[in-house]
Amino acid sequence: MSDSGDATFKGADFASALEGVGFDFFTGVPCSLIGSVLVALADRGYVAETREDAAMGLAAGAFMAGRRPVVLMQNSGLGVSLNAIGSLQQIYELPCLLVITWRGFGGKDAPEHLVMGRVMPNLLDAYEIEWRALGKRPLEDDARWARDRFDANQKPVALVVPPGVLG
Repeated sequence: MSDSGDATFKGADFASALEGVGFDFFTGVPCSLIGSVLVALADRGYVAETREDAAMGLAAGAFMAGRRPVVLMQNSGLGVSLNAIGSLQQIYELPCLLVITWRGFGGKDAPEHLVMGRVMPNLLDAYEIEWRALGKRPLEDDARWARDRFDANQKPVALVVPPGVLG
């Protein structure tokens, strides 16, 4: 079990589940909660970025080139990327899957993560980004849900990663 009381999955299995439903471009900024995912994606063309808003730009270009992009980030990076999401992805209908780590989940983490951990669900809701947390269903179910929302809405959708879910 993870810190959140949910199931624990291997990062490589999560990467495979995403690829299995058609996600084929991966970019983002590292976070230790998804280190195993980043290791799995390293041989699959993961494009590291220094800022989350820049990764959003790469995802927009990837979508326009016919790819199904994923942007991996810590929830503090969600704060950095909100302007790009609102002024690029949403208004121009450029979907991407956001894989966001939930630092500060349940009020447990370093002090700098607690505020964002508390408000992140509200931020996603305010930006009308459909989301669900990993760990309650099989990874393949969450990957299919994300792909279906990506295709249906043509805007960002998010899978949130509580601590310990991706070992």
